[in-house]
Formats: sequence, structure tokens, C-alpha cells
Amino acid sequence: MNHTAVRAVFFDVDFTLIYPGPTFQGEGYAVFCRRYGIAVDPARFPGAVIAASSILYDDQNHVYDAEIFVRYTRRIIEGMGGTGETLDACAQEIYSEWAACQHFFLYDDVAPALRELATRGLKIGLISNSHRCLSSFERHFSLQGLIAAAISSFEHGYLKPHPSIFESALKLAGVSAHESVMVGDSYPHDVEGARQVGMRGILVQRTSRMSATVASDVPVIRDLSELPALIS
Repeated sequence: MNHTAVRAVFFDVDFTLIYPGPTFQGEGYAVFCRRYGIAVDPARFPGAVIAASSILYDDQNHVYDAEIFVRYTRRIIEGMGGTGETLDACAQEIYSEWAACQHFFLYDDVAPALRELATRGLKIGLISNSHRCLSSFERHFSLQGLIAAAISSFEHGYLKPHPSIFESALKLAGVSAHESVMVGDSYPHDVEGARQVGMRGILVQRTSRMSATVASDVPVIRDLSELPALIS
């Protein structure tokens, strides 16, 4: 990246550093639903997720509201064929469990990349749209000592791409926008959000199914093993 020297690299968390295990796949949703007397078809889960995703992109001023995520989860259940009066309660439990680190796995490339960046003296930050405790996240995945600043939209009050969450993260890390990079899997939330405050952005597309219209000056990587070479 031929720009001002980078002092800090910030990361999105979900689907950039970690991915959900079976609890948040089709069969896992079916287990949740059975507890509430809801019958669903696990095979319909992938399509239901795609159909529900527009809820996360609806214009809601980017204020953090748990109801957005509960509504998104309910829509997934409905897309799997679920009906009944207990839909909201089931969706609320799934939303609550999303914060539990034990349901997730760290991508294999994450720890080596973060350690390489830290060895170079770069500050590492986390900016997450979830309600997960980021201190617990660091402990659970043995990342203590690597993270200089961490902020979630739950505690901050605004979701990415709202500029204030990026500005707050920069302030926490003690760095300016022009010497910082944001790395994430969502082009509108992570990359465009960061760029609007003067940060640089790098998009992570871990699967060939992911697609986005990306500005020509935004690097796109398949995993974080490619990141250190981009950061000079």
C-alpha cells in the first residue's frame, strides 16, 4: 500500500476473524426451534439467510438496536418454514447466544497474521457490529496482548458504517485515520465506512460465493495470510 506509513490495523470480527460453528447452521437452528415447538427444514437455511440479509442493510440511521438482529433471525426461521407464536422468543434466544464465543471458531490464518503485525510494532484494533464482549473474545481465542483497542456497536451505540464508531476506535488506539487500515468482510459496512472517515480499507472475500462491487483502489484478499505483505 503506497501511502502514509501504517501505524494501526483494525479488524471486523464476525466472518473476518471468526466463523460460526454448528450451533448457527441449519441443524443448530432446528435444535433451537424444537425447544419452542417450531418445525423447520434445515436444508432451507442457506437460502433463508440470503433472503433475510436485506434487514441488516435497511436504513435505520445505523443506531444499534437489538430488535434489528432479532427480526433478522426471525426472518431466517420463517424462511426455513417456521411459524407460530413462539417465533420471537426463539429468535431472541438465538440472538443472545450469538454473543457466546464457544459457538465460534477462529480462522486458521488469524493468529499468525495478527502476531506478525504486532511484531512489526503495529497497533491492532477491533471494531465489531455485534453485542459480543470483546474482552471475552480476546481471552477465549488467546489473543491477549495483541489488541490495543476494541469497540463494539453494542457498547458504542452505533453500527458500522456510522462514522462515529470508527472515530471512537481511532481515538482509543491513539492514531489518526490516514495512518490506519480497516480490514473486514463487508464492503459497505467495513470498507466504505472506514474510507468515509479517511481510513484505508481492505476487503476479505473468503469464499468465491461472496461478491461486491469494489472500488479500484481497494485491495481484496482471500485470507489474512495475504495481509502482512500489503501493510508496509
